Amino acid sequence: MLWNTFLLALREIRRNLLRAGLTTLGIVIGVAAVITMVTLGNGATRAVQDQISSLGSNLLMVRPGQRLGPGRDTAGAPAFSMADIEAIAAQVGGLRAVAPEVRSGVTVVADGRNWSTTVTGTTNEYFSTSSWVLASGRNFSDEELAGGAAVCVIGATVQRELFGAGSDPLGQRVRIKAFSCEVIGTLVSKGQAAMGQDQDDTVLLPLRTAQRRVTGSTRIGTVLVGMQDGASSATVTAALRSLLRERRKLADGTDDNFNILDTRQIADTLSGTTRLMTSLLGAVAAVSLLVGGIGIMNIMLVSVTERTREIGVRLAIGALEREVLLQFLIEAVVLSALGGLVGIALATVASLGLSSLMDLPYLFQPGINLLAFVFSAGIGVVFGFVPARRAARLDPIEALRHE
Repeated sequence: MLWNTFLLALREIRRNLLRAGLTTLGIVIGVAAVITMVTLGNGATRAVQDQISSLGSNLLMVRPGQRLGPGRDTAGAPAFSMADIEAIAAQVGGLRAVAPEVRSGVTVVADGRNWSTTVTGTTNEYFSTSSWVLASGRNFSDEELAGGAAVCVIGATVQRELFGAGSDPLGQRVRIKAFSCEVIGTLVSKGQAAMGQDQDDTVLLPLRTAQRRVTGSTRIGTVLVGMQDGASSATVTAALRSLLRERRKLADGTDDNFNILDTRQIADTLSGTTRLMTSLLGAVAAVSLLVGGIGIMNIMLVSVTERTREIGVRLAIGALEREVLLQFLIEAVVLSALGGLVGIALATVASLGLSSLMDLPYLFQPGINLLAFVFSAGIGVVFGFVPARRAARLDPIEALRHE
């Protein structure tokens, strides 16, 4: 009986294909919108996590001043020294590497080309803390670090702008301000970081070289602290704060004159924000599913009115109320389920296209697709029940008299 009822439902849908298509349009749009919004939201979350992790995994950034950002109050806050770097590496447990960092924006020149970039003075520990990998060449030798040699390692953007794509800059000279340095290595491209910053637009120098020839100061503005895998961020941060307060001679009750930024916390915060926005957008898109359900109920009520005589005939020759109820209920479920399948297909195409357009990773999630399909079928059950019950409760005699 169930199979025959299903075939009857398909026959009625096939008899009114245009109306069936318009009926399911709300379900199609609702399912497609929900899946597309969730898929793009998850892709955005993954992109944020990847961008933050590209700055360095398990990384703490220590800077002078109490606040972060352009308006941070560095006035009166002493900078860090190499003695601070050595003390952190020796006295704080759970660390992988500690690297100083000084930065300055300069114009670099090579082969008649010039390019405005950021010069970073640091040590070899910088490659570990910031997750940099050499594409070619080598990093700094101990002699070059100690003597402040005129050597540099360049990022992919600087390599492309100064020497051209696919070039080999090793051994070439790059002029920075009043001195030239030899290119001894190139970096594997990282791409864009958070806030649209190009991480590959960089030139790395030995710390002493940058201090003597670029910044003209021994001040160290940032300390990068790479934690070991599995190390507790809270424990390491507490030990680091305690050590720095002691070295900077801060009395109890005095505010820190430095700040410690945990990139993992940034990633979690931004990921949580994007997940919340995804949930909100998905909830808004889900409203169209309810609208589609109301459309199904309206069309099914019209269908009951049009087929009153047919229902009366079936009831008069012995059809049970539950059989009539089941027939119309199955029609509603089939309509909504077909709408759900079309919506899933449409969402897949839309998600692939928009992910490529927005440069986001496409993350196919069977869970949200299955949930959207089940929900669309459930819409058919909920909104199809009233018309189906109305059809089942028709009086056979009155139904046969219906014109």
